[in-house]
Amino acid sequence: MRPVEADRPYVLAGRQSYGLGHESAQDAAQAEGFYSLKSHDSAGQDRMQAFDRNWKACSQNMAPGKVIPTDTTLDFGAVKLEETCPADDKQAPEAASGKMPDLVGESVKAARGALDSGTSITVTDAAEDRMVLMESNWKVCTSRSPPVPV
Repeated sequence: MRPVEADRPYVLAGRQSYGLGHESAQDAAQAEGFYSLKSHDSAGQDRMQAFDRNWKACSQNMAPGKVIPTDTTLDFGAVKLEETCPADDKQAPEAASGKMPDLVGESVKAARGALDSGTSITVTDAAEDRMVLMESNWKVCTSRSPPVPV
């Protein structure tokens, strides 16, 4: 690993990471001297990028070609390889002023993150009797608490 020289600017790779495999995008950034890397789910489902090779980069927080110090944290937006990159990153839902947001279509993990930690949530498989182990892989189909218009 090269030492970080905060007072010396470096140029982030001259091209956008869009469409590159997530691991390739990170490798390219590291080759340029950037080691503070993070990523987020561009689809807004709050999924973790546990296996980089199963994801592709859709966005990055720094414009390509911009001169920045190598100690800058680069944040890559990513989706699963088989998914289409969204035009803009979708944000995970949030509860507004304590009101119930519309969570239908959101991942169970994103829905749980949008609610107060003291909120009781029961998750059941609507089609079969499968166990919900990884909440980011499941979507909310219905809710017994109707959303309140903001």
